[in-house]
Amino acid sequence: MTAPLARLIKNPDRSFFLFGPRATGKSTWLRGAFSDAIRLDLLDTRLALELTRDPHLLESHLGGLPAGAWVVLDEIQKIPALLDEVHRLLEDRHLRFALCGSSARKLKRGGANLLAGRAVLRHLEGFSAAELGKTFDLDRALEWGTLPLIVQSPGREAEILESYVHTYIQEEIKAEGIIRQVPPFLRFLAVAGQLNGQSVNASNVSREATVPRMSVDAYFEILKDTLLGHFLPAWQPGLKVRERSRPKFYWFDPGVARVAAGLGSDPVDNAWKGFALETLLLHELRVYNEFSARHRQIAYYHTASNTEIDFIIETKKRQPGAKPSVVCIEVKSAQRWDRSWDRAMRDLAADSGIHVEGLYGVYRGDRRYRFDNVQVLPVGSFLHALHNGDIF
Repeated sequence: MTAPLARLIKNPDRSFFLFGPRATGKSTWLRGAFSDAIRLDLLDTRLALELTRDPHLLESHLGGLPAGAWVVLDEIQKIPALLDEVHRLLEDRHLRFALCGSSARKLKRGGANLLAGRAVLRHLEGFSAAELGKTFDLDRALEWGTLPLIVQSPGREAEILESYVHTYIQEEIKAEGIIRQVPPFLRFLAVAGQLNGQSVNASNVSREATVPRMSVDAYFEILKDTLLGHFLPAWQPGLKVRERSRPKFYWFDPGVARVAAGLGSDPVDNAWKGFALETLLLHELRVYNEFSARHRQIAYYHTASNTEIDFIIETKKRQPGAKPSVVCIEVKSAQRWDRSWDRAMRDLAADSGIHVEGLYGVYRGDRRYRFDNVQVLPVGSFLHALHNGDIF
């Protein structure tokens, strides 16, 4: 049996929440990282019913654990009220808890006890290129994503992702109890899949999905709260008038986006691969940002003159008397780099109101280039530099 791939996430030394979409390896990592811990899985219907009726019974499942012992509570979002008991056991018995979930919606919306800072927050999504190492296959990742089941099951990608979208996602949404009718949401899901990596116009989505305009924002919020997608904000430094403020929506995984869009059985075109590459790069930026503890804002930049930079990493906020500092990244799914693609970055770097620390072009070619202050890197070289701490 092949040994499981090591993940970048490190064992916290204090209680923590671990959130991530379904099937991203959270439970597998917890079993390996906390092999001696008592583990309670709230997918166990009998256990879930018992603790829903009487959360105080949680302590009876823990026996005489000593102070400092670890307890893993899987699918914690199913019983938000259990967090009051967790809080009490943290205070009275000094136990440590790993609280795992695939949705933060019920916890946020239900006013759940989030332990008042006594637990840190961690996230886990699909594999990163840094975790896959030499086994990372860019073309396969762009087509099918990097969910653990996909990485470990070559040849079954379409089947697995169809099951993921039509079983995991639907069951997650049903379990949340937040939509009255499934068909309108599924129509929305297909349109949202097609919009991966694009700015969101809710009126257009409403028309294409034939769902009420007022439902569109709620549906996107569901995808966000169940950790299936993220809004990338528009960066607004105030350098030019009418800078675009509408966010872009990115799915957490290009393979899941592809199947949600209904393209699992069709070959993907170059335009789709371009958005898939942006999705993959955003995933890597987010992974590095969290596990390196940089915690920098990631955004995109688009002005009224229709110039765009795919990713802006703000390394230093604007302060009175001090310019903001940023790193700019432009991504292209092409084998050759066109100098016109880095023009927006060069224009931004020439503005006296901002300090640009780095300009990077990322493409699918093989050669590295340096044009004045612009570095153009193949995807693999960029990812190596990113996870080595050389980008920001």
